[in-house]
Amino acid sequence: MRRNIVGALIGITMTASTALAQTRANPPADKPMTINQRLENQHDRIVDGTKDDQLTKAERTTLRADDAAIRAQEKVYRRANDGKLTKAERKQLTHELNRTSRQIYRDRHNNRTPKP
Repeated sequence: MRRNIVGALIGITMTASTALAQTRANPPADKPMTINQRLENQHDRIVDGTKDDQLTKAERTTLRADDAAIRAQEKVYRRANDGKLTKAERKQLTHELNRTSRQIYRDRHNNRTPKP
């Protein structure tokens, strides 16, 4: 588990600059959000929770690690299939994104605040 968190943190630092440079794009109503758009949206929600003192350091670290693990898994899937995701892989990533999204909501609304 420690290895996963360390790997995730390395991935976060490598992708943080590109994630911050991108702007949030809203897809048309008839087209669902892509995996990368959802990850960016969740990153923004974590940043907002940090600014509002709704997330503790431990919660932030766990959520960022979860997002980094999803991003890493997507890379593995895409490398294995010439840049494409199969239906099963997309379903798996969506499931993980939904789980992390619910956790972000729970962590932001659990009335825990960072220690001063």
